[in-house]
Amino acid sequence: MFGLKRVSPVAAKDDPPLAERMAAAYDASIRGDYAAALEIWGPLAHAGIARAQNNIGACFAEGLGVERDAAMAARWLSLSAEAGDAVGLRNYAALYFKGDGVDQNYVRAAELYRAAAEKGDAPAQDMLSWMLLEGDAIPLDIVEARRWALAAAEQDIAAAMTRLGMIYHNALGVERDPAAAAHWWQRAAERGDTDGQAMLGAAIYLGAGVPREGLAALAWLLRAQRGGSALATPFLQPARALLSPAEVAEAERRAAAPLPEVTQ
Repeated sequence: MFGLKRVSPVAAKDDPPLAERMAAAYDASIRGDYAAALEIWGPLAHAGIARAQNNIGACFAEGLGVERDAAMAARWLSLSAEAGDAVGLRNYAALYFKGDGVDQNYVRAAELYRAAAEKGDAPAQDMLSWMLLEGDAIPLDIVEARRWALAAAEQDIAAAMTRLGMIYHNALGVERDPAAAAHWWQRAAERGDTDGQAMLGAAIYLGAGVPREGLAALAWLLRAQRGGSALATPFLQPARALLSPAEVAEAERRAAAPLPEVTQ
């Protein structure tokens, strides 16, 4: 999903009326009234407001209030990115990553993600971390991958927390540390990341970095499986086999319950 954002904090401080118009447009988009939002963003985008350009580009990319048009999305997102808007840079990077409206170019995508990441955009930091750790599209750089994963995790990006857990679990550029891995998986799991939930469940089942506790392990594994994580599958049956029918029923109840809200 492309990011629709309010005006940047700096612009909001410098131009309160602009901030009010952008906020009104953003609120309209939250209500699903993209036509009203675009009526506000349109003139602002033509006047060179980078965040409005991003938001129009995102609407064309997703078909929100307009017919989906990848070429128009690329046009508006390129303007936002050229103006240095962090979200515009990230969304323009996504076009290059997918080859949507532009020729697919992973190197260019990584450059744009890095530019957004350096401006503090957390989803861009997370994506850049993933690309650096995969080492397929761009050269592998474990140290940089961990640095950007930590930056994103500090901004509450759950997928980055799961990746940090994997880095410590697999000793990628660091000493293997089961406790650190479990810590990051716990944080990711509590925020709803299904792979983090699967890995936390596995760690609790094995007693790796955390106390072994069968009921909690199965509850996390079941929650992860229901969320679509294939990482839970190898551990489900062994974890279930350790428990009584009553304990299995309790694990299923916990897995079905909503997650408590977490504060950063």
